[in-house]
Amino acid sequence: MRRPDWTIDGRDWPNRVASRFVPAGGIVWHVQVMGEGPAALLLHGTGAATHSWAGLMPLLARRFTVIAPDLPGHGFTGMPPGEGLSLPAMAAGVAALAAALGHAPRIAVGHSAGAAVLARMAIDGAIAPEVLVALNGALVPIRNGPGELPWFSGLARLMATLPVVPWVLSWQAADRATVERLLRGTGSTIPPENVTFYTRLLRRPGHVAAALGMMAAWDLAALARDLPRLAVPLVLVVGTNDRTVPPEEAERVRALVPSARIVALPGLGHLAHEERPDLVAAAIEEAALAPAGP
Repeated sequence: MRRPDWTIDGRDWPNRVASRFVPAGGIVWHVQVMGEGPAALLLHGTGAATHSWAGLMPLLARRFTVIAPDLPGHGFTGMPPGEGLSLPAMAAGVAALAAALGHAPRIAVGHSAGAAVLARMAIDGAIAPEVLVALNGALVPIRNGPGELPWFSGLARLMATLPVVPWVLSWQAADRATVERLLRGTGSTIPPENVTFYTRLLRRPGHVAAALGMMAAWDLAALARDLPRLAVPLVLVVGTNDRTVPPEEAERVRALVPSARIVALPGLGHLAHEERPDLVAAAIEEAALAPAGP
């Protein structure tokens, strides 16, 4: 299944000079490393890639060694075999990558599903950062959302196993206006160049197949049951206009992790870090200085 091609799709990739390809955990990862100082690990969400950190990485690199991989099957990272898109498998894969790079993250930052990967890693003892920052984190099944409906996981698995589905979805993404509508539906207005990179990725059936496979394989209910065991200080950065993970979900997470601190970003949506990387960088730096406490 056709995947993004670094020589074609990555020809003008954001922060391209920071890119490298690293074998770890049975696949080859595309990862960007930038800056100096304590390590900060950044994980994007479902269907995205390192381009989503384009504006944020240089800001954090003034203080940290920033490490941002494409998740398995996403962007320019290889597709894992078997059950490699499940949450525990992705957590183990990222841990293998961090070990291969020789970095133990002091700060862990995850957007949406990326926050769930980091939480799983921390709970399992794969990382022990001083703080975990969830940017509009998808840490629990959304109340009254599709993840709580019995048919959803089965439907997602069916879509992921039908070879024609990724091709159809990528064909629809050939229309930039379709991608623009999809992104506006998150509650965010992002720079036009970011829309271009999303469009480029979504035109590749292999990238779409990874996003579908990830949704089919994940079990956030299991993560929610384990969240009370999270020993790492948790900061929930929430865009008040998020239409993907409703802002009130942060309170449900704090009910499970009472020490969690909520930081609201008024007027920003699910892709807040792409809308206002300056505000998100400031929130992350503040969390790094004072990670503990509600």
